[in-house]
Amino acid sequence: MKEWNRVIDSGRSGDVLLLLEGTYPYVSGGVSSWVHQIILGFPELRFSLVFLGGSREHYSEEKYPLPDNVVHLERHYLMESWQQTRIRPRRGRHQVFRRMAEFHQALKSRNAFPEKLIADALSALGRRGKLAREDFLFSKAAWTMITDHYRRYCTDPSFVDYFWTVRTMHAPMFLLAEIADALPPARLLHSVSTGYAGLLGALAHHRHRLPFLLTEHGIYTKERKIDLAQADWIQDAREVFGGGLDDDVGYIRHLWIRFFEGIGRIAYDAASVIVSLYEGNRKRQIADGADPDRCIIIPNGIDLERFLPVREKRSERPRPILGLIGRVVPIKDIKTFIRAMRTLCTALPEAEGWIIGPEDEDPDYASECRALVRSLGLEGRVRFLGFRRVEEVLSEVGLLVLTSISEALPLVLLEGFAAGVPAVATDVGACRDLIEGGTEEDRALGRAGAVVTIANPEETARAALALLTDDSRWRAARDAAIRRAETFYAQHLMYARYGELYRAHLQAAAGRGDG
Repeated sequence: MKEWNRVIDSGRSGDVLLLLEGTYPYVSGGVSSWVHQIILGFPELRFSLVFLGGSREHYSEEKYPLPDNVVHLERHYLMESWQQTRIRPRRGRHQVFRRMAEFHQALKSRNAFPEKLIADALSALGRRGKLAREDFLFSKAAWTMITDHYRRYCTDPSFVDYFWTVRTMHAPMFLLAEIADALPPARLLHSVSTGYAGLLGALAHHRHRLPFLLTEHGIYTKERKIDLAQADWIQDAREVFGGGLDDDVGYIRHLWIRFFEGIGRIAYDAASVIVSLYEGNRKRQIADGADPDRCIIIPNGIDLERFLPVREKRSERPRPILGLIGRVVPIKDIKTFIRAMRTLCTALPEAEGWIIGPEDEDPDYASECRALVRSLGLEGRVRFLGFRRVEEVLSEVGLLVLTSISEALPLVLLEGFAAGVPAVATDVGACRDLIEGGTEEDRALGRAGAVVTIANPEETARAALALLTDDSRWRAARDAAIRRAETFYAQHLMYARYGELYRAHLQAAAGRGDG
C-alpha cells in the first residue's frame, strides 16, 4: 500500500529516483547531509525520493528544506505494512514456496547467484498466483515451509519467536514489491544503502529494467550487527506484537544477520556500480559478495568556501571546548565522551564538552547520557546543545571528538577540517585515513589530530589534553586538517565523479528509450 506521497511538480518526471532508508529528509546526520548535498549539486537533474522507515512515530517533520529540483516525495513504514491485511485461510502453492526455499539456500551460500533464480524470485514476489502477501501470511503452504525450516535449522528459541521473526523480516518485502510496481517515472535508481532500500532498488531494476546505482556510506550489514548486538530490535518487536519474545535470542540475531547479508547480496548483484567511501569499505563489500569490477571509491566532499568565514573567525590558540557533533545514539558512544570529559576536567578545569545533535532517535539512551553527566558531577561542564548549524559550533570549539564504535567517512570531520578544527577520533572506518592520511602523499601533509581506540575514555582524554595544552602541536594539526580537506576532499571532486556516473547511466537509459 502507498502510505503517503507528495507530488511536488506533477508536470515533471524525475531523472534520478533516490531510495532512502531511515535517513533524508526525516533524520539529521551525515548521510542525510550528503543526500541534500548531492541534490543541490545537480540542479539540472530532477530527483524523486522514496523514503522507507520502520514505524511512523519515529519520523515527524522534515529536517531539511527540499530543494526546487525535488519533484516527488513518498514515504512508507515497513513495520506497519502488513498489519491491516485481512486474515483469510488460503492453500497457497507449495511449488512456489519450494522455489523460495531454493532461493533461501542460494542466499546462504557464498557462491554466485544463478541469474534466473534471482529473476524468478523477484518476479514472483507480491504477485497474485505466485507469491502474494496473503499467501505468505495466511496460507497452509507458508506454514508448512516455516515449520519445516524450524525443525531443520532452529534449536535455540521457541517456535513463537522463530515464527514472528520470519514474519517480521519478510513481510516488508511485499510492500517493497508494491512500491516497485508503482514507482514514479524516473530514468535512474540510486540507493544510498543496501538493506530494504537496496532490495527495493533490485526489485525495481528487474521489473522496470532501470539502471541501478548503489552508494554505501557505512556497510549496512555491519551496522545492523551492531544494532542487533544491542538488541534494540527486540523492543520494537515487542511493541508491534504486544510481547511474547523471549530474551534468549542468539539464534534470532543470527537469523537477522543472515537475512541482511542475503538481501545485501541481491542489491550488489543488481547494481551496475557499487560505491564506497574508502578502501576499507570497498574490501568489505567484495568480501560480502560484491563484484570487484563494479566497486569504486568516491570519498565525501566538502564545500570549502562555506567554511572559510568560520576559519577566519577562529582563534590562533585552542579554546578548551571539545565538540562531539552527532546523533545521541549508542553507535556514537556518547558515554565514552562523557567519561573522557571527567578525566579531562580534572587535568584541565576550564574544559567544556559540547554534545551537538538530536536526542529524539533514542530517548532512553539520551536520558542515560544525561544521568551519567549528573552522576559524574559534570553539570555545567558537559552541555547538550541539540541540533545546531555546524558553522556556529565550529567557530567556537577547539577540538572535535568522535567516539563512535562504527563510522564510514565522517562528514563532520571533513567539515571541521575545512573550518580549521583538528580532531580526536576512534580508529573506525576512514577516521585514521582522515587524521593521518591514507596514501604516502596524504601522510606527508601531517597529522590532523589523534586516533584512539574504541571505548577508551582515558586514552581519549589524554589525546585531547595533549592537543589543547600544546599550542604549536594544535596549530600543526589544524594546518594539516586544512591542507587535507583542500587537497583530497573538495566538493568539486565528488561532484565530478558522481556527474560522470549520472551522465553515463542516464545516457544509457536514453539509448534504451527508458523514461
